Amino acid sequence: MSLESHGYALITGASAGIGAAFALALAAQGTPLVLTARRGDRLQELAARIQAEHGVDVVVLACDLADPRAPAWLQAEIERRGVFVGMLVNNAGYGLTGYLLSQPWSAHAEFLQVLLNAPTELCHRFLPAMRERGHGRIINVASLAGHVPGSSGQTLYAGTKAYLIKLSQALSLEYGGEGIHTCALCPGFTYSEFHDVTGSRDLVAKMPKWMWMHADLVVAEGLAAVERGDAVWVSGRVNRLIRTVFKLLPDRIALRMIGRRSRQFRHADPGPPRV
Repeated sequence: MSLESHGYALITGASAGIGAAFALALAAQGTPLVLTARRGDRLQELAARIQAEHGVDVVVLACDLADPRAPAWLQAEIERRGVFVGMLVNNAGYGLTGYLLSQPWSAHAEFLQVLLNAPTELCHRFLPAMRERGHGRIINVASLAGHVPGSSGQTLYAGTKAYLIKLSQALSLEYGGEGIHTCALCPGFTYSEFHDVTGSRDLVAKMPKWMWMHADLVVAEGLAAVERGDAVWVSGRVNRLIRTVFKLLPDRIALRMIGRRSRQFRHADPGPPRV
């Protein structure tokens, strides 16, 4: 279903991986886009490709969501251009490796700003216009990690993804009756730059290939899920099976299992940061 008549799709973290895959998939449907990420050069390259291949309008707004002022700036710039956002894809995110005390608090604060505060504020800022038009779509890119116990080595990651799942469920209940569908999309291991950025590529490469999905398949499932009105969607049959197994396991056994996996696929705690 084309969203062209329902406004632009705003995609955060759009310069690579799942964000870029969302941009390409929506452009193929004829949806005009607002793309944002830190790397403006990558966004411009993607925008040029999309305009050449699909002919849709693409607005590029480079910014860093670690800056608490960024959501307000994005809204102001979008409104200045007279653009209506009918779909919001909160995709920006990354992993912060090490134990809680391995990183300075400033690093954790930035992480929470990007993965928790910014997506919540963007929902709050763009929902009113969706309500006025009686139509809207919000996809919060969470993770399979939000359905299983938290792991050591990425202390805050699972917690922020679990929050996005609960936020999406609440928004689905609050505004689903007004034509606004909200979905938490929960991928498992996905081929992207995510593990290169966290420095864990060598470790996760040991994972069996059947546990990995390509970003375009994750996106296709997410777009179908939000149109159906699913509040939560775990992409991939294997990941859905994993989610179900962990729901049935006693907490202590599930935590023990995640603890073993953490030791296999996470770098050891490097110790406290240098002051």
